[in-house]
This record gives sequence, structure tokens and C-alpha cells, in this order.
Amino acid sequence: MTALTREHQLLGTFVTLADSLVDDFDVVDVLQRLVDDCISLFDASAAGILLLSPSNRLEVIASTSERSELVELMQLRVGAGPCVEAATAGEVVSVYDIDQIAHRWPAFAADARASGFSSIHAIPLRLRDSTLGSLNLFRDEAGALNPADAAAAQALADIATISILQQRLVEESELAQAQLQRALDSRVVIEQAKGYLAQMLDIDMDEAFARIRRHARSTQTRIGVVARDVVAGRLSL
Repeated sequence: MTALTREHQLLGTFVTLADSLVDDFDVVDVLQRLVDDCISLFDASAAGILLLSPSNRLEVIASTSERSELVELMQLRVGAGPCVEAATAGEVVSVYDIDQIAHRWPAFAADARASGFSSIHAIPLRLRDSTLGSLNLFRDEAGALNPADAAAAQALADIATISILQQRLVEESELAQAQLQRALDSRVVIEQAKGYLAQMLDIDMDEAFARIRRHARSTQTRIGVVARDVVAGRLSL
């Protein structure tokens, strides 16, 4: 990607996130767009977001591949790993070489290696004393995220955090909690739709999700709506 093209894409991502500050938005769509853009912006192999649910539990709310989602889910299962630490401690966690931290997070290291990842950069979704989750960038090769990319990724994470917190301020607390719960419920339907397509069309889960995502974007329909139509048999992809 040329510097000019990358700059345009980065600006476009900032605009998309900024738009959510002044307009009604779907949390899943905004965060999914963010992780999708992070792949090309930061030369990442995969990306995902952990978000605190209304019951104060971390959940996977957006991901770009099955393997990154699996690594995040496994961290949630054992309650440890760089993604979980970034989300709970509110600090950036950079793992340049997963083999070097196997003694600290053995379960995470084993899962990450099995999924083909060699490094990770986990950024908290944080504003002052509020931490909502983490933006996680996975890479197949060892090495640090360069300072410019790290700063840009942090800026995107900050705007995403402000977007979510702004919505909470606009609405009553109960309604904001309901919105986050709807986002998590929508993610469940998306997973069901992925499994349905994978089985019906004999394709893998990543391809199934790619079809859902492409249809949502081409028709300007929310991902959750497309997924519900697939599960209900109203839409064939």
C-alpha cells in the first residue's frame, strides 16, 4: 500500500469513527469496520476487539478471522493473556515474540502458535478511568509495531472508545446497557449465520463471514440484519 493510499484509508477510518459521535450507530458495524481497516492499515494478519458486556464480562465483539477469534476466546476462558490484560489493566501490551512470553502466559502462547501468530499488539479501549475492552492486532511474524503505527492504532482505539462512551452519555444508562447487550446478541446471530453458511455451502467459517460482510456493505445493511435473514432462510449468499 502506498503512503498516499494508506493516508487516505486512515483518514477514512477516522471519519467513519467520528461520524458515530453525531449519528445513530450500530456498535457491531462500527467496531467491525475498525478491525477490518486495521488489517491493511497496520500490516496485521488479523484483528479483534474485546468489549465489556453489561454484566461486566469481556466478550469478543468483532474479529477478522476465526483464528484470531479463537485465540481471544481461549484467553477469556483462562482469564489471562495480553488481550485480557490490556482490557483489564488499561495498559498497552505489546508482545514482539510470543515465544519469549511462554513462561508468563503458557496457554495463550500455545494457542497463538497453533494459530500461526508470532506477535500481538493489544491496545486498551480506555478514556481516563473508563476501560471498555481492547483492540488487538495479531501478526504472523515476530517484531514490534513501529512507533507511527502504534500511535495511529492508539488514536483509532481512543476514538472508538469515545464513540461508545458518547452514546452512553446521550442515552440513559439503562438504554446504553441495552444497546451493548443488543450488540452482543447480534454477534451470536452472526456466529449462527456463519455456521449455517459454512455447512450449507461447504465453505470455511472465514469465507462464510466474508460473504455476510460483503453483502452487508454492498446493500448498506447492518451485519446483524443480514445474519438474521440468513439464519431465517430469507437470504441466500
